[in-house]
Amino acid sequence: MERKEALAMVKKNVKNKNLQKHMFAVEAICKKLAEEFGQDQEKWALAGLLHDIDYDLTAKDPQKHSMIGADMLEEAGLPDDIVYAVRVHNEVHGLPRESLLDKVLYAADPLSGLIVAAALINPAKKLEAIDPDFILRRFDETAFARGADRDQIKSCSEFDLDLEDFVKLSYEAMLEVSEELGL
Repeated sequence: MERKEALAMVKKNVKNKNLQKHMFAVEAICKKLAEEFGQDQEKWALAGLLHDIDYDLTAKDPQKHSMIGADMLEEAGLPDDIVYAVRVHNEVHGLPRESLLDKVLYAADPLSGLIVAAALINPAKKLEAIDPDFILRRFDETAFARGADRDQIKSCSEFDLDLEDFVKLSYEAMLEVSEELGL
């Protein structure tokens, strides 16, 4: 599947523009980390872009989130590793994260939200107005961006990145698509 086809699938299934932007942010992070680890950038980008494809259907039932999405991707003919990464990014299912892609997608999901929240508290409301150090200072504020699970973000240690490097690479990735994110 090419990005154009995946994007059409997103627009068909995800009506909330902010959720679409979240998916674009996770796409950018996954692509950047694929580059960092010498992996298939297009494949990892697709996993990031499509990870919440079922959210409109499952928002009120977290037990189904990612399961329905993975089934949708399987039916669309996406590779098994993307399907599995999407399935396991929702920890409620208790499925093991086995591949590097599984682990990256799981950690990137909440970090994208933390980075967006950090940008939005700056008066400019732009990614370029903040930096990784600013994001890291917010990381330690438990009352800030409560929905961004810090332990999930810190799982970056499972793919041998320290928190500082993970935040830096993710921030850079999102900065590259800041226009698409509206930030």
